[in-house]
Amino acid sequence: MAKTDLVGTVPAHPEVRRRNGVLLRMRPSRETILVRIAQVALLLTLLALWDLSATRGWLDPVLAKSPGQAWDYFTGAVASGELWTNTQATMAAVLTAWVVAGAVGVAAGVALGLLPRTERVLTPFLEAINAMPRIALAPLFIVAFGINMSAKVALASTLVVFIVLAGARAGVRSTDAEWLRLSTILGAKKHQVFLKVLLPVATPAIFSALRLGLIYSLLGVIGSELISSRDGLGQLVASYSATFRMDAVYAILIMLALIAVALNQLMGMLERKLLRWQPPADR
Repeated sequence: MAKTDLVGTVPAHPEVRRRNGVLLRMRPSRETILVRIAQVALLLTLLALWDLSATRGWLDPVLAKSPGQAWDYFTGAVASGELWTNTQATMAAVLTAWVVAGAVGVAAGVALGLLPRTERVLTPFLEAINAMPRIALAPLFIVAFGINMSAKVALASTLVVFIVLAGARAGVRSTDAEWLRLSTILGAKKHQVFLKVLLPVATPAIFSALRLGLIYSLLGVIGSELISSRDGLGQLVASYSATFRMDAVYAILIMLALIAVALNQLMGMLERKLLRWQPPADR
């Protein structure tokens, strides 16, 4: 039988305690510390292998750029402001697409979850649209909106909206039928059932979809910038790739990876803060 706290039925977690009914995160457990140490060791190993492959000639000379060369470009680009201005352009498009597509996806997903007949009619069309390769739509958006932020937002939104829609719809449909029947028997009105039963049940799935959608928003914006853009990190990657400046390409790709990790961690922190009523997940 799982060990439980005295004030609730939530299973105890080595990094979480309750105080006055509120979940509090305590010191990291020994297992978490070991995981972090292993992650750091793996990162150092990968960097060492990267450096060896560049210095020992294991790769083509064009590709053989060391971590030190990538770092030299990074420091120079930060000092010149090149990375800062292009990162701003990329992140502005990422957040705009995420907010717009997230709002549309949540509204459409909840509506489809509440209207099963409408969902059955629209599902084949939604699946067909979702199956289209988004990168093939980039030239259409560029022609329609021009080489500006609107084209990047449009392409990224087509990725995010379906992810959020699916999460919201699945969250609403996951509501226990017994809860709905009990609410009806107790005399709850439709808006009360929605606010007190359906929405709380669907909220975790919606947050998970929004968290994933933020990463796909970044991917969509970078994809659009790679094809055609006046600014942005993807435009820098395309420009430096064309001139075989692989040290710059590696530095920008690593920066994009770090941005994705930071966005994911921020969404995780926000999710834990807003969904404190949920039991902590074992990790």
